Amino acid sequence: MSQSIETLSLDTLSQELAAIQQTGSKRIALLGSRHVPITHQQLIEMMTYALALGGNRVMTSGATGTNSAVIKGAMRADPNLLTVILPQSLERQPRESQDQLRQVIHLIESPENDVLSLGEASSICNREIVSRCQQLICFAFHDSSTLLQTCQEAEDQRKLVTLFYFD
Repeated sequence: MSQSIETLSLDTLSQELAAIQQTGSKRIALLGSRHVPITHQQLIEMMTYALALGGNRVMTSGATGTNSAVIKGAMRADPNLLTVILPQSLERQPRESQDQLRQVIHLIESPENDVLSLGEASSICNREIVSRCQQLICFAFHDSSTLLQTCQEAEDQRKLVTLFYFD
């Protein structure tokens, strides 16, 4: 038992070291809660802007809060480096997000999920985003079950995961 925990720790450290040493661009997914204070949104926007300026491809989903901040930051840096994967069709997204989403060059809708609840559709969408990225940066609360499950699934796939908690 301790050997597997030790191996996991060495695997994780190796992944983190490789990520730090990598000089080329990466595919980075940024996901998070819709309910984010404006100051946090500004920080997420600035971080995304810097990631995209560094040549990294940025992925997120569409909604208010974290995802909106990610979209703003990436669009300011280089709209071609942003991919937004929606959990459902554009029409099912919050009205306040639709104008912003219409400006995204690489927008992927999932109308086949319109019959599902937003929670179910979001879980499917998050899995798709994780499958396409090398690294996941997530902003969540301790009770954000869908986001925490996504982080666990990303770790299970040996993706580098950075999780920030708002609470």
